[in-house]
Amino acid sequence: MVVERLGKVKKTNLVNFNQPYLSGKELSYIEDAVKRLHLSGNGYYSQKCQRFFEQRFGFRKCLLTTSCTDALEMCALLLDLKQGDEVIMPTFTFVSTANAFALRGAKIVFVDSEEQFPNMNAAQVEALITPRTKAIVAVHYAGVACNLEALKLICVKHGLSLIEDAAQAIDVPYGDSFLGGIGDLATFSFHETKNIQCGEGGMLVINNVKYVDRAEILWEKGTNRQAFFKGQVDKYRWVDLGSSFLPSELNAAYLWAQLECIDEIIANRKSLWQHYFDGLLELDMQGSLSIQKEKNCGNGHIFYVVTNDAAQRIDLIEHLRSKNINAVFHYQALHKSPFYTQQTKNSFLLANAEHFEDCLLRLPLFMELTSEMQAEVIHAIKEFYS
Repeated sequence: MVVERLGKVKKTNLVNFNQPYLSGKELSYIEDAVKRLHLSGNGYYSQKCQRFFEQRFGFRKCLLTTSCTDALEMCALLLDLKQGDEVIMPTFTFVSTANAFALRGAKIVFVDSEEQFPNMNAAQVEALITPRTKAIVAVHYAGVACNLEALKLICVKHGLSLIEDAAQAIDVPYGDSFLGGIGDLATFSFHETKNIQCGEGGMLVINNVKYVDRAEILWEKGTNRQAFFKGQVDKYRWVDLGSSFLPSELNAAYLWAQLECIDEIIANRKSLWQHYFDGLLELDMQGSLSIQKEKNCGNGHIFYVVTNDAAQRIDLIEHLRSKNINAVFHYQALHKSPFYTQQTKNSFLLANAEHFEDCLLRLPLFMELTSEMQAEVIHAIKEFYS
């Protein structure tokens, strides 16, 4: 429940797509961070958050960043990419996944989605590998794992790095580990639309020990400042590329208030996901639309439906808006983007991803979505198809 000092959330008749959750402790922890007189990053709350991920999920080393985008850019720096090196990734993803590597001069090689789920089709990856390929970026759409076993084998066979873009995949078990703990490197997002959020924030996970020391240098603006604090050098110097990737202690304090509630938040979102599934399964079986059913719910980050064509999605969005329900579509396939087509000077078809681009619709899903609100969404969708 939101504490009184934060104020009451304004009630409207609109069912929002997203509403950031407040545990009630955010301001008290931010106030405590201010009183500790260390606000610039890598202080008390940053270290608490980083240890939380290392201890709970078994990640080797975690570094908070100002965004998942920054964490991806750190990955690109750690790989020492050169102009013309190639990085393979799904086309159905957020632009940051590609931007981070394109900024280092890499050629982005896109993979289609699976037929029944937006994740990258691992069966298509090996045919795209060339002598210039350096890495594969696996994106776990909706917090659901892509085929990491296949991708890991491919990386080992061809000597490639595996990076997990786990922006949406916090607290998702995978075998004996968790998503974010399989690749050489991984990234998470704490943007306000995510299960656990601090407005803007992210994290780099380093699972391959060879990257740990350099990651700390990049994180500290290209200096060996962390080695200095550990007493390993007598002064810190500019020793590598880097940038100001550390978030403020105020962000970390806010994030800690969220992490304390992670079990409650994930359980609630998974329950909401299941309610959508149960309520819309009949429409799926009738062929009116497709629902997210081929995979499990992951961490309940997203529930989506897939309409039969693009025109139907437009009509469904308008119908939901007429009922004061805000549902949104998601990514535009990056291989069709103006920037990419201008760079490559050619076009090609990745049919599954293009289908999701045209027909996938995300439904409202957030911590304080009530059963009454969710019933309104389900009823409105059924009404549209009746």
